[in-house]
Amino acid sequence: MDKILLIKYGEIILKGLNRPIFEEKLINNLRITAGDRVLKIWKAQAIIYVQPKPGVDEDELALLLSKVFGVVSVAVAHVVAKEMGQIVQIAAKLMSATTAKTFKVEAKRSDKRFALKSPEICAVAGENILNACPHLTVDVINPEIVVTIEIRDSAAYIYTAKITGVGGMPIGTNGKALLLLSGGIDSPVAGYMIAKRGVQLCAVHFFSYPYTSERAREKVLDLAQKLTGYCGSITVYIVPFTDALLEIRQKCPDQHLTIIMRRLMMYVANKIAEKVKATALITGESIGQVASQTLEALTVTDDAAEYPVFRPLIGLDKEEIVQIARKIGTFETSILPYEDCCTVFTPKHPSTKPQLDKIIQSEQKLDVDTIISNALDGVEEIVLKR
Repeated sequence: MDKILLIKYGEIILKGLNRPIFEEKLINNLRITAGDRVLKIWKAQAIIYVQPKPGVDEDELALLLSKVFGVVSVAVAHVVAKEMGQIVQIAAKLMSATTAKTFKVEAKRSDKRFALKSPEICAVAGENILNACPHLTVDVINPEIVVTIEIRDSAAYIYTAKITGVGGMPIGTNGKALLLLSGGIDSPVAGYMIAKRGVQLCAVHFFSYPYTSERAREKVLDLAQKLTGYCGSITVYIVPFTDALLEIRQKCPDQHLTIIMRRLMMYVANKIAEKVKATALITGESIGQVASQTLEALTVTDDAAEYPVFRPLIGLDKEEIVQIARKIGTFETSILPYEDCCTVFTPKHPSTKPQLDKIIQSEQKLDVDTIISNALDGVEEIVLKR
Protein backbone atom coordinates (compact mmCIF):
# COMPACT_ATOMS: atom_id res chain seq x y z
CA MET A 1 0.00 0.00 0.00
CA ASP A 2 1.25 3.48 -0.86
CA LYS A 3 1.59 5.86 2.06
CA ILE A 4 1.53 9.63 2.20
CA LEU A 5 1.68 12.24 4.93
CA LEU A 6 -1.41 14.43 5.37
CA ILE A 7 -0.52 17.71 7.09
CA LYS A 8 -3.25 19.98 8.38
CA TYR A 9 -2.96 23.58 9.50
CA GLY A 10 -5.38 25.79 11.41
CA GLU A 11 -4.96 29.51 11.96
CA ILE A 12 -3.57 30.08 8.47
CA ILE A 13 -7.01 29.29 7.03
CA LEU A 14 -8.32 32.54 8.56
CA LYS A 15 -5.83 34.76 6.73
CA GLY A 16 -8.14 35.77 3.87
CA LEU A 17 -6.40 37.21 0.81
CA ASN A 18 -2.99 36.76 2.46
CA ARG A 19 -3.55 33.06 3.04
CA PRO A 20 -1.48 31.85 0.03
CA ILE A 21 1.57 33.69 1.38
CA PHE A 22 1.35 31.84 4.69
CA GLU A 23 0.65 28.51 2.99
CA GLU A 24 3.65 28.83 0.70
CA LYS A 25 5.88 29.78 3.62
CA LEU A 26 4.71 26.73 5.56
CA ILE A 27 5.32 24.46 2.58
CA ASN A 28 8.80 25.91 2.13
CA ASN A 29 9.59 25.39 5.83
CA LEU A 30 8.38 21.79 5.58
CA ARG A 31 10.50 21.25 2.50
CA ILE A 32 13.62 22.60 4.25
CA THR A 33 12.94 20.46 7.33
CA ALA A 34 12.30 17.29 5.32
CA GLY A 35 15.43 17.78 3.25
CA ASP A 36 16.14 14.87 0.90
CA ARG A 37 13.59 12.58 2.56
CA VAL A 38 10.72 13.51 0.24
CA LEU A 39 9.87 13.23 -3.43
CA LYS A 40 7.16 15.86 -3.51
CA ILE A 41 5.21 18.33 -1.36
CA TRP A 42 2.03 19.98 -2.58
CA LYS A 43 -1.21 21.54 -1.36
CA ALA A 44 -4.83 20.83 -2.26
CA GLN A 45 -8.14 21.40 -0.44
CA ALA A 46 -6.44 23.01 2.60
CA ILE A 47 -4.24 19.93 3.09
CA ILE A 48 -0.49 19.65 2.52
CA TYR A 49 0.56 16.32 1.04
CA VAL A 50 4.08 14.98 1.60
CA GLN A 51 5.24 12.02 -0.48
CA PRO A 52 8.27 10.35 1.18
CA LYS A 53 11.05 8.79 -0.81
CA PRO A 54 11.11 4.97 -0.91
CA GLY A 55 12.79 3.57 2.18
CA VAL A 56 12.12 6.61 4.35
CA ASP A 57 10.49 5.86 7.71
CA GLU A 58 7.14 7.65 7.39
CA ASP A 59 6.52 7.74 11.13
CA GLU A 60 9.88 9.36 11.87
CA LEU A 61 9.29 11.91 9.12
CA ALA A 62 5.82 12.66 10.48
CA LEU A 63 7.27 13.30 13.95
CA LEU A 64 9.93 15.59 12.50
CA LEU A 65 7.42 17.64 10.50
CA SER A 66 4.99 17.89 13.41
CA LYS A 67 7.50 20.26 15.07
CA VAL A 68 7.31 22.81 12.24
CA PHE A 69 5.38 25.87 13.39
CA GLY A 70 2.06 26.13 11.56
CA VAL A 71 1.41 22.37 11.57
CA VAL A 72 -1.68 21.31 13.54
CA SER A 73 -1.50 17.57 12.84
CA VAL A 74 0.32 14.99 10.73
CA ALA A 75 -1.10 11.61 9.74
CA VAL A 76 0.59 8.77 7.87
CA ALA A 77 -2.22 7.73 5.54
CA HIS A 78 -2.71 4.79 3.20
CA VAL A 79 -3.66 5.89 -0.30
CA VAL A 80 -6.63 3.97 -1.74
CA ALA A 81 -8.72 4.30 -4.89
CA LYS A 82 -12.12 5.93 -4.31
CA GLU A 83 -13.96 2.65 -4.44
CA MET A 84 -15.81 1.46 -1.35
CA GLY A 85 -14.76 -2.18 -1.70
CA GLN A 86 -11.07 -1.26 -1.62
CA ILE A 87 -11.58 1.26 1.16
CA VAL A 88 -13.23 -1.20 3.56
CA GLN A 89 -10.75 -3.93 2.65
CA ILE A 90 -7.78 -1.75 3.64
CA ALA A 91 -9.54 -0.45 6.75
CA ALA A 92 -10.27 -3.99 7.93
CA LYS A 93 -6.70 -5.07 7.19
CA LEU A 94 -5.31 -2.22 9.28
CA MET A 95 -7.58 -3.05 12.20
CA SER A 96 -6.85 -6.77 12.11
CA ALA A 97 -3.33 -6.06 13.35
CA THR A 98 -4.37 -3.90 16.31
CA THR A 99 -4.47 -5.06 19.92
CA ALA A 100 -7.18 -2.51 20.72
CA LYS A 101 -10.60 -3.73 21.85
CA THR A 102 -12.77 -0.80 20.79
CA PHE A 103 -12.91 1.48 17.78
CA LYS A 104 -15.00 3.88 15.79
CA VAL A 105 -14.92 5.14 12.22
CA GLU A 106 -14.82 8.80 11.23
CA ALA A 107 -15.32 9.84 7.62
CA LYS A 108 -14.78 13.14 5.81
CA ARG A 109 -16.14 13.46 2.29
CA SER A 110 -14.47 16.47 0.68
CA ASP A 111 -15.34 15.10 -2.77
CA LYS A 112 -19.11 15.51 -2.82
CA ARG A 113 -19.33 13.45 -6.02
CA PHE A 114 -18.59 10.31 -4.03
CA ALA A 115 -21.74 8.19 -3.89
CA LEU A 116 -21.92 7.63 -0.13
CA LYS A 117 -22.22 10.38 2.45
CA SER A 118 -19.99 10.48 5.53
CA PRO A 119 -22.40 8.62 7.88
CA GLU A 120 -22.93 5.92 5.24
CA ILE A 121 -19.16 5.51 4.79
CA CYS A 122 -18.81 5.07 8.56
CA ALA A 123 -21.59 2.48 8.68
CA VAL A 124 -20.29 0.38 5.78
CA ALA A 125 -16.68 0.51 6.96
CA GLY A 126 -17.63 -0.22 10.58
CA GLU A 127 -19.69 -3.25 9.59
CA ASN A 128 -16.86 -4.70 7.51
CA ILE A 129 -14.31 -4.14 10.28
CA LEU A 130 -16.57 -5.92 12.78
CA ASN A 131 -17.00 -8.86 10.43
CA ALA A 132 -13.27 -9.13 9.82
CA CYS A 133 -12.17 -8.46 13.40
CA PRO A 134 -14.41 -10.26 15.91
CA HIS A 135 -12.21 -9.13 18.82
CA LEU A 136 -13.33 -5.54 18.25
CA THR A 137 -16.45 -3.69 19.41
CA VAL A 138 -17.71 -0.22 18.52
CA ASP A 139 -17.39 2.59 21.06
CA VAL A 140 -18.29 5.99 19.63
CA ILE A 141 -17.70 7.82 22.93
CA ASN A 142 -14.28 6.66 24.09
CA PRO A 143 -12.72 4.33 21.51
CA GLU A 144 -9.19 3.03 21.87
CA ILE A 145 -8.58 3.62 18.19
CA VAL A 146 -10.21 5.78 15.52
CA VAL A 147 -10.23 4.78 11.86
CA THR A 148 -10.33 7.93 9.74
CA ILE A 149 -11.40 7.77 6.10
CA GLU A 150 -11.01 10.93 4.01
CA ILE A 151 -12.52 11.03 0.53
CA ARG A 152 -10.72 13.75 -1.43
CA ASP A 153 -10.54 14.71 -5.09
CA SER A 154 -7.41 12.70 -5.81
CA ALA A 155 -8.00 9.52 -3.77
CA ALA A 156 -9.24 8.08 -0.50
CA TYR A 157 -6.94 8.24 2.51
CA ILE A 158 -7.13 5.95 5.55
CA TYR A 159 -5.25 6.30 8.82
CA THR A 160 -5.60 5.14 12.41
CA ALA A 161 -3.38 7.66 14.21
CA LYS A 162 -2.18 11.23 13.88
CA ILE A 163 0.48 13.29 15.59
CA THR A 164 -0.55 16.59 17.13
CA GLY A 165 1.56 19.41 15.72
CA VAL A 166 2.92 22.47 17.50
CA GLY A 167 0.50 24.84 15.75
CA GLY A 168 1.24 28.55 15.52
CA MET A 169 2.36 30.42 12.42
CA PRO A 170 5.14 29.56 9.93
CA ILE A 171 8.57 30.90 10.83
CA GLY A 172 9.42 33.92 8.71
CA THR A 173 5.91 35.34 8.40
CA ASN A 174 6.19 37.82 11.28
CA GLY A 175 9.65 39.34 11.20
CA LYS A 176 12.76 38.72 13.27
CA ALA A 177 13.55 39.16 16.97
CA LEU A 178 16.68 38.85 19.11
CA LEU A 179 16.44 36.48 22.08
CA LEU A 180 18.53 37.21 25.18
CA LEU A 181 19.43 33.59 25.84
CA SER A 182 20.79 32.57 29.23
CA GLY A 183 21.48 29.04 30.38
CA GLY A 184 18.34 28.88 32.51
CA ILE A 185 14.89 27.41 32.08
CA ASP A 186 13.01 30.55 31.11
CA SER A 187 14.67 32.17 28.10
CA PRO A 188 14.52 29.13 25.76
CA VAL A 189 10.81 28.83 26.54
CA ALA A 190 10.33 32.53 25.81
CA GLY A 191 12.07 32.12 22.46
CA TYR A 192 9.94 29.12 21.59
CA MET A 193 6.71 30.98 22.39
CA ILE A 194 7.57 34.01 20.25
CA ALA A 195 8.87 31.83 17.40
CA LYS A 196 5.56 29.99 17.47
CA ARG A 197 3.95 33.21 16.22
CA GLY A 198 6.04 33.07 13.06
CA VAL A 199 8.95 35.19 14.31
CA GLN A 200 12.43 34.24 13.13
CA LEU A 201 14.89 33.99 16.03
CA CYS A 202 18.48 34.97 16.52
CA ALA A 203 20.05 34.96 19.96
CA VAL A 204 22.62 36.75 22.09
CA HIS A 205 24.38 35.22 25.09
CA PHE A 206 26.55 37.18 27.53
CA PHE A 207 29.53 35.04 28.51
CA SER A 208 31.75 35.83 31.51
CA TYR A 209 34.75 33.53 31.41
CA PRO A 210 36.37 32.48 33.77
CA TYR A 211 33.51 33.24 36.16
CA THR A 212 31.34 31.07 33.93
CA SER A 213 32.92 28.00 32.37
CA GLU A 214 33.17 26.76 28.80
CA ARG A 215 30.62 24.15 29.80
CA ALA A 216 28.15 26.99 30.49
CA ARG A 217 28.78 28.31 26.98
CA GLU A 218 28.23 24.88 25.45
CA LYS A 219 25.05 24.49 27.48
CA VAL A 220 23.63 27.64 25.92
CA LEU A 221 24.54 26.45 22.44
CA ASP A 222 22.87 23.12 23.20
CA LEU A 223 19.70 24.98 24.18
CA ALA A 224 19.80 27.00 20.98
CA GLN A 225 20.33 23.78 19.02
CA LYS A 226 17.21 22.31 20.59
CA LEU A 227 15.25 25.37 19.51
CA THR A 228 16.34 24.82 15.90
CA GLY A 229 14.16 21.70 15.92
CA TYR A 230 11.21 24.09 15.88
CA CYS A 231 12.67 27.29 14.45
CA GLY A 232 15.10 26.15 11.80
CA SER A 233 18.50 27.83 11.81
CA ILE A 234 19.46 30.22 14.63
CA THR A 235 22.48 32.50 14.74
CA VAL A 236 23.88 32.89 18.27
CA TYR A 237 26.05 35.88 19.19
CA ILE A 238 28.35 35.13 22.13
CA VAL A 239 29.28 38.42 23.81
CA PRO A 240 32.34 38.59 26.15
CA PHE A 241 31.01 40.35 29.23
CA THR A 242 33.55 39.77 32.00
CA ASP A 243 35.20 43.20 31.81
CA ALA A 244 31.81 44.93 31.87
CA LEU A 245 30.72 43.05 34.98
CA LEU A 246 33.98 43.68 36.80
CA GLU A 247 33.76 47.40 36.07
CA ILE A 248 30.16 47.53 37.33
CA ARG A 249 31.14 45.70 40.51
CA GLN A 250 34.09 48.03 41.07
CA LYS A 251 32.36 51.36 40.41
CA CYS A 252 28.64 50.94 41.18
CA PRO A 253 26.71 50.27 44.39
CA ASP A 254 26.31 46.57 45.03
CA GLN A 255 22.50 46.75 45.18
CA HIS A 256 22.45 48.28 41.69
CA LEU A 257 24.68 45.65 40.07
CA THR A 258 21.95 43.44 38.60
CA ILE A 259 19.89 46.30 37.16
CA ILE A 260 22.88 48.05 35.60
CA MET A 261 24.10 44.72 34.22
CA ARG A 262 20.70 44.20 32.58
CA ARG A 263 20.77 47.72 31.14
CA LEU A 264 24.22 47.17 29.64
CA MET A 265 22.96 43.93 28.11
CA MET A 266 20.15 45.91 26.54
CA TYR A 267 22.61 48.45 25.12
CA VAL A 268 24.61 45.67 23.48
CA ALA A 269 21.47 43.87 22.32
CA ASN A 270 20.27 47.10 20.68
CA LYS A 271 23.39 47.17 18.51
CA ILE A 272 23.17 43.52 17.55
CA ALA A 273 19.46 43.85 16.75
CA GLU A 274 20.26 46.78 14.49
CA LYS A 275 22.95 44.76 12.73
CA VAL A 276 20.75 41.73 12.06
CA LYS A 277 17.64 43.81 11.29
CA ALA A 278 15.65 42.42 14.22
CA THR A 279 12.72 44.60 15.27
CA ALA A 280 12.19 43.34 18.84
CA LEU A 281 14.01 41.83 21.81
CA ILE A 282 12.84 38.74 23.75
CA THR A 283 13.54 37.92 27.39
CA GLY A 284 12.37 35.16 29.72
CA GLU A 285 11.35 37.41 32.59
CA SER A 286 8.30 36.73 34.76
CA ILE A 287 6.92 39.27 37.23
CA GLY A 288 8.34 38.81 40.70
CA GLN A 289 10.36 35.68 39.99
CA VAL A 290 13.64 37.32 41.05
CA ALA A 291 14.69 40.77 42.24
CA SER A 292 15.43 42.06 38.73
CA GLN A 293 11.92 41.13 37.58
CA THR A 294 9.77 43.43 39.71
CA LEU A 295 7.67 45.95 37.83
CA GLU A 296 10.00 48.74 38.92
CA ALA A 297 13.10 46.82 37.80
CA LEU A 298 11.60 45.92 34.45
CA THR A 299 10.68 49.55 33.86
CA VAL A 300 14.25 50.66 34.53
CA THR A 301 15.61 47.91 32.27
CA ASP A 302 13.24 48.83 29.44
CA ASP A 303 14.49 52.40 29.55
CA ALA A 304 17.74 51.11 28.03
CA ALA A 305 16.01 49.23 25.19
CA GLU A 306 15.57 50.83 21.79
CA TYR A 307 13.21 48.10 20.59
CA PRO A 308 10.01 46.56 21.97
CA VAL A 309 10.82 43.93 24.60
CA PHE A 310 8.64 40.83 24.36
CA ARG A 311 8.19 38.87 27.59
CA PRO A 312 5.84 35.97 26.79
CA LEU A 313 6.35 34.42 30.25
CA ILE A 314 5.47 37.57 32.15
CA GLY A 315 2.31 36.15 33.79
CA LEU A 316 3.38 32.51 34.17
CA ASP A 317 4.58 30.89 37.39
CA LYS A 318 7.65 28.67 37.47
CA GLU A 319 5.78 25.38 37.25
CA GLU A 320 3.94 26.52 34.13
CA ILE A 321 7.25 27.49 32.54
CA VAL A 322 8.82 24.16 33.53
CA GLN A 323 5.93 22.27 31.91
CA ILE A 324 6.58 24.01 28.58
CA ALA A 325 10.34 23.45 28.92
CA ARG A 326 9.73 19.73 29.40
CA LYS A 327 7.40 19.63 26.41
CA ILE A 328 9.87 21.27 24.04
CA GLY A 329 12.85 19.29 25.36
CA THR A 330 14.96 22.07 26.89
CA PHE A 331 14.39 21.41 30.60
CA GLU A 332 17.03 18.73 31.20
CA THR A 333 19.69 20.87 29.53
CA SER A 334 18.61 24.02 31.37
CA ILE A 335 19.05 22.46 34.80
CA LEU A 336 22.63 21.33 34.18
CA PRO A 337 24.78 22.92 36.93
CA TYR A 338 26.67 25.44 34.79
CA GLU A 339 25.80 28.98 35.86
CA ASP A 340 25.51 32.07 33.69
CA CYS A 341 26.72 35.57 34.57
CA CYS A 342 23.29 36.61 35.86
CA THR A 343 23.51 34.12 38.72
CA VAL A 344 27.26 34.38 39.36
CA PHE A 345 27.16 38.16 39.82
CA THR A 346 23.91 38.43 41.78
CA PRO A 347 24.41 40.73 44.80
CA LYS A 348 23.38 39.66 48.29
CA HIS A 349 20.83 42.45 48.63
CA PRO A 350 19.69 43.61 45.16
CA SER A 351 17.40 46.57 44.79
CA THR A 352 13.84 45.39 44.14
CA LYS A 353 12.38 48.87 43.63
CA PRO A 354 15.08 50.76 41.76
CA GLN A 355 14.55 54.39 40.81
CA LEU A 356 15.56 55.30 37.28
CA ASP A 357 17.31 58.55 38.22
CA LYS A 358 19.46 56.83 40.85
CA ILE A 359 20.34 53.98 38.49
CA ILE A 360 21.36 56.45 35.78
CA GLN A 361 23.45 58.32 38.35
CA SER A 362 25.27 55.07 39.23
CA GLU A 363 25.60 54.16 35.56
CA GLN A 364 27.33 57.46 34.80
CA LYS A 365 30.33 56.25 36.78
CA LEU A 366 30.98 53.82 33.91
CA ASP A 367 32.45 54.42 30.46
CA VAL A 368 29.37 52.89 28.85
CA ASP A 369 30.39 53.59 25.25
CA THR A 370 33.73 51.86 25.68
CA ILE A 371 32.10 48.90 27.45
CA ILE A 372 29.65 48.46 24.57
CA SER A 373 32.37 48.86 21.94
CA ASN A 374 34.70 46.34 23.58
CA ALA A 375 31.88 43.83 24.00
CA LEU A 376 30.89 44.12 20.35
CA ASP A 377 34.50 43.81 19.17
CA GLY A 378 34.74 40.41 20.84
CA VAL A 379 31.45 38.94 19.63
CA GLU A 380 31.58 35.36 18.36
CA GLU A 381 28.94 34.49 15.73
CA ILE A 382 27.77 30.87 15.58
CA VAL A 383 25.19 29.56 13.08
CA LEU A 384 23.20 26.53 14.20
CA LYS A 385 20.97 24.53 11.89
CA ARG A 386 18.23 21.96 12.47
